[in-house]
Amino acid sequence: MSAPAHLDPRLLRAFLAVAEELHFTRAAARLYVAQQALSRDIRRLERELGAELFVRTTRQVALTADGERLVPYARRVLQAQDDLLAAFGQARALLVDINSPGLGTPRRVLYRARELAPEHELMARYESGLTGAAGEMAAGRLDASFGRFAGLDPALRADLDHQPVRYEPMAILLPEEHPLAALDAVPLAALAGQTVYAGAGNPRTPEWTDLAHRLFDGRGIEVAAPAPLAVGDEEFERIMAKTGTPVLVVVDFPAMPRTVLRPLIDPVPLSPVSLVWRKGLVHPAFDALRRAAAQVTAEEDWLRRPADAWISAMDSAIMSAHN
Repeated sequence: MSAPAHLDPRLLRAFLAVAEELHFTRAAARLYVAQQALSRDIRRLERELGAELFVRTTRQVALTADGERLVPYARRVLQAQDDLLAAFGQARALLVDINSPGLGTPRRVLYRARELAPEHELMARYESGLTGAAGEMAAGRLDASFGRFAGLDPALRADLDHQPVRYEPMAILLPEEHPLAALDAVPLAALAGQTVYAGAGNPRTPEWTDLAHRLFDGRGIEVAAPAPLAVGDEEFERIMAKTGTPVLVVVDFPAMPRTVLRPLIDPVPLSPVSLVWRKGLVHPAFDALRRAAAQVTAEEDWLRRPADAWISAMDSAIMSAHN
């Protein structure tokens, strides 16, 4: 067995889980990762060490001699990492961007993580968009965020990792007096000829504007031109009353004064939401955040796509590649 110059402790955690369970499915469930991802990590570790660690058959998984030899080393390395986290990681809160107050998906994950790790502090931040949050994560001023990972600039994605959380149905926010407000749900075709605000010009949310362009392409729907960002309910209500412009949102968007929210249908457009963090993040509460995301996603069946759903090809490829 040859030692590489650098070894990701995450690979050792994957190895120990399989070594202790001797079952890839149970080990993947224990780590809250997809079985395919776990298998990839084990193969990567075997390549980096230049050794076969497991004998796999259709009936069982067993450690090789090299695998047996690695177990005590892996335990010592991970114990040292845990000791280091205990010494330094608890000194600060885990800073988690949930985009904006009241937004349902990230808020529910954060609340569950606090239940799973009551001994740690997980603090909410409100960056309003994933692109804005990505800059904060790169600067070390933020630990994790939620949003459309595929919509980030590739240069930003290179330093981040993500965990798919939800395909969130999209909706339209309308002034109360808008003709479409009388409908229970708004077919996309009914927006033909309309101009819809989707954050154009907001430097924190270009990933959302890009998704709107992909959704509206070929449907005769225009993305509203850049406009000053309305901050706060009072300003939002004033601008909505002044312009009457519908706003593209998600179904969990918080209630706003003098507006109605209607789900979009025919097809149901989906906004992919991932938990996103900077690569190499080390914090004792981070595991709880990932476990919380996996739990809520499974309980709510958030990654199931409706039969009549629309999702952009780029988002589908990136979300599916992670599972």
